[in-house]
Amino acid sequence: MEDGGKAPASLGTLRAVLAILQWWGFNVTVIIMNKWIFQKLDFKFPLTVSCVHFICSSIGAYIAIHVLKAKPLIQVEPEDRWKRIFPMSFVFCINIVLGNVSLRYIPVSFMQTIKSFTPATTVILQWLVWNKHFEWRIWASLVPIVGGILLTSVTELSFNIFGFCAAMVGCLATSTKTILAESLLHGYKFDSINTVYYMAPFATMILALPAMLLEGGGVINWFYTHDSIVSALIIILGSGVLAFCLNFSIFYVIHSTTAVTFNVAGNLKVAVAVLVSWLIFRNPISAMNAIGCGITLVGCTFYGYVRHLISQRQAAAPGSPGTAPANLSRNQMEMLPLVDNKQEKV
Repeated sequence: MEDGGKAPASLGTLRAVLAILQWWGFNVTVIIMNKWIFQKLDFKFPLTVSCVHFICSSIGAYIAIHVLKAKPLIQVEPEDRWKRIFPMSFVFCINIVLGNVSLRYIPVSFMQTIKSFTPATTVILQWLVWNKHFEWRIWASLVPIVGGILLTSVTELSFNIFGFCAAMVGCLATSTKTILAESLLHGYKFDSINTVYYMAPFATMILALPAMLLEGGGVINWFYTHDSIVSALIIILGSGVLAFCLNFSIFYVIHSTTAVTFNVAGNLKVAVAVLVSWLIFRNPISAMNAIGCGITLVGCTFYGYVRHLISQRQAAAPGSPGTAPANLSRNQMEMLPLVDNKQEKV
């Protein structure tokens, strides 16, 4: 009987490890490819790149649901699509675009560290705008995150104010998306695939016209002046396909790991992305900059642990359903599907 019990446990552990590794692989590859597109291919058009990602994600989600039957389609009323999904898609679009804009101007290592600021912006927004109160442990867990970001920013050797601002506003957009998901999508238990299915087409519609007006001329000129146009287009389209694969990998890793494992793996993923990007692009990183990045990641891990302890305590409280907080956490994790990757669990 013991051997029979150990085998499923070992299989579950192996599944979780494989899920995390493929998630890391897709995430880091998408980030590196986007940076390569902006820096090496000289395709400096973040709106167009984001639009390609949205189109690929729309097609991929349609195939996954209607052809592969990977997930059943969650039916949404037409009225709710405009009242609920469209506002979420707008914020979602801003989030992805700002992430790509920041990648154009600042190194991957710096951008990923700034994105780790998302837990702090989420808590502050909920406190200021929604008047939500938090325990002192939550505020204490934000101290190393804020301190690490400050240290990293001050010591960043490739600092660019425009890229920095884009990344910071992107954090606000991510937090807003997380908070809005609670109210706008109440009653719909979306997974990452269905989220992309409904949001990516709206995001494409929102971004297509600005991309054509602001970057159309530059894109046409790039087509005529770039040397290896076929290989460059393969890389650009490939980044869009991998962006959708990343959504699928998030769905897989959430259902293969616990909330704590997901949080720790997410922070380690940032460290992997920083290391790989440095090995490829060789952007200068000072010792104090690396320390600041490390402090930020430790703070994010501590924050996730504190949130987990609080949710466990709420689950054990008299009169509260034992499984509600865990289910809420998992559904909230699935609500944030694309390219970034700090996922705030509210």
